[in-house]
Amino acid sequence: MNYGTLPSRFLNAVDKLPSPRAQMFRRDGRWESISSQQFLLRVAGLSSAFVELGVKPGDRVGLFSANRPEWHTADFAITGAGGVTVPVYFNESPERMTYILKHCGAKVVFAAGAPQLRKLLAVRANLPELEQIIAADVGPELPGDCLRYETLIAGASATDISSYRLRASDVLPGQLASLIYTSGTTGEPKGVMLTHNNFCSNVNGVGQDFQINPAEDIALSFLPLAHVYGRTVDYIYIFQGAPLAYVESVDAVAQALLEVRPTVTAAVPRVFEKIYVRLVEQGSKNTGVKRKIFDWAIKIAEEATPWRSIGAAASPVLKLQWKLADILVYKKIRLGMGGRLRLICSGGAPLSKALAEFFWTVGIPIYQGYGLTETSPIVSNNFPDNRLGSSGKPITDVQVRIAEDGEILVKGPCVMQGYYKDPEATREVLTEDGWFSTGDIGYLDKDNYLYITDRKKDLIKTAAGKFVAPQPIENALKTSSYILNAVVIGDKRKFIVALIVPNPATVSAKMAEQGIRFSSNAEMILHPAVRALIDAEVKRLTVNLAQYESIKRFALLPEDFTFDNGSLTFTLKLKRRVVEEQFRDVIESLYADVAESRPILQD
Repeated sequence: MNYGTLPSRFLNAVDKLPSPRAQMFRRDGRWESISSQQFLLRVAGLSSAFVELGVKPGDRVGLFSANRPEWHTADFAITGAGGVTVPVYFNESPERMTYILKHCGAKVVFAAGAPQLRKLLAVRANLPELEQIIAADVGPELPGDCLRYETLIAGASATDISSYRLRASDVLPGQLASLIYTSGTTGEPKGVMLTHNNFCSNVNGVGQDFQINPAEDIALSFLPLAHVYGRTVDYIYIFQGAPLAYVESVDAVAQALLEVRPTVTAAVPRVFEKIYVRLVEQGSKNTGVKRKIFDWAIKIAEEATPWRSIGAAASPVLKLQWKLADILVYKKIRLGMGGRLRLICSGGAPLSKALAEFFWTVGIPIYQGYGLTETSPIVSNNFPDNRLGSSGKPITDVQVRIAEDGEILVKGPCVMQGYYKDPEATREVLTEDGWFSTGDIGYLDKDNYLYITDRKKDLIKTAAGKFVAPQPIENALKTSSYILNAVVIGDKRKFIVALIVPNPATVSAKMAEQGIRFSSNAEMILHPAVRALIDAEVKRLTVNLAQYESIKRFALLPEDFTFDNGSLTFTLKLKRRVVEEQFRDVIESLYADVAESRPILQD
């Protein structure tokens, strides 16, 4: 089936759904807009520049930028010329950036922002095939051999638009649209080959349910566009005519929610975890009546969860209590997120059921989905028929089945063409008849809802041969207001242990009630009262686990896992091997008095 191409879908949106604020961005303290016609003019002008630089159909063009209007301008300019967009994460390490641009053979790179240009120039000597750099918004520091984006589009005209339309009509659905390099939680990143048909089939399969209303909806874009999840969801917004507001940094999301007041957005579970932690922190700072009201509202939320999240029966008293709690607390939570969100997509990793239940109960609808880079990415989605705890039903034209060992297999028009320059790796995951092995473990219920239990490679096999899925345990621990993060360890070990990051704000507030104060996080994690508090939380939250799954010992860490310290990918997924290596000594200390036949990281 022909689902169209990215430039043809873009042109269709511009022609049929013109908007005075197709793109929105914040500059000098205020939000500015770019109309759909301006958007097209910039795309056409830049695309003409790419063609003049020798970009031909099939040529790879690097795209190095944070979430900002220029990202999509460059993307549609590249694909409209028949080129292949190769996105690079805006905060990527020099080593990985060099690897990606070398491996794909990019001769031209588009960079937006002075920090990105500086990073690119720092590795340019290691990129002999790179012939030209086009840079946007870099101020006066542009080297003489680089081209300025603003100059290139300044002279764009109706002629460029006509030429763009003509070139775009020659782009075929089966052509390669993008190479997206996997985040690389293990080994070197692989270049996933995605065609126009891959992307557009996914946009069709998901977007038809979203029912975007260009006159009422506003979308917020802050998931890295170098990642396929944020990129495909943004295509849905653009192709359905919704104004798209860009946020360059996750740190600026809270402010953007209040200023833009979006109706739709997408995020990863870690974002929701941080929002919840911030809510609890703020509530714990209250005193007197305010604190009592907050604690009461949280209690009512727990009691109202079956009613609010799955439609179970509720007593008139509980409904009245919820309504009062809504006026006093829940409404303020929603207002803190802009007050208008009607659809929030969650993907990238399994979302804790307890966390999803909390947000649904207070009136913030989070719909969890599932997908991978190799599936463009969405395989299943919970909108509009949400079933908490699941990842929804397979989208239109996508088939899902479960292998004998529990691995999820996927087939459909969204499945990649393979890994660039790596036929062996492609054969390992993609059968000749099109079934893709996801590497995830899960199951389908009787109603065809998909449930993800863990990554196949993340499964822990204890010394006794028992398999333990770490993510559900970690998600359970992170529902504690006193626990910021947790990693479960135990592969080839006699029992399960955990590395736990306490929440400094809530733990300090709790300890202050006992007259205990700390000068640093390092001092906090050493205090016996803190350890006792976390120990009680661990036991409370894992009481229903099987004996072999239970956490026998744990270590407290002073700081959270972050992208900057190398523990997370740019999509905020945990790099387990990296964490195990970084904290090898801490882990070993937890097993110090236990005879081990093999070291923890031995394969």
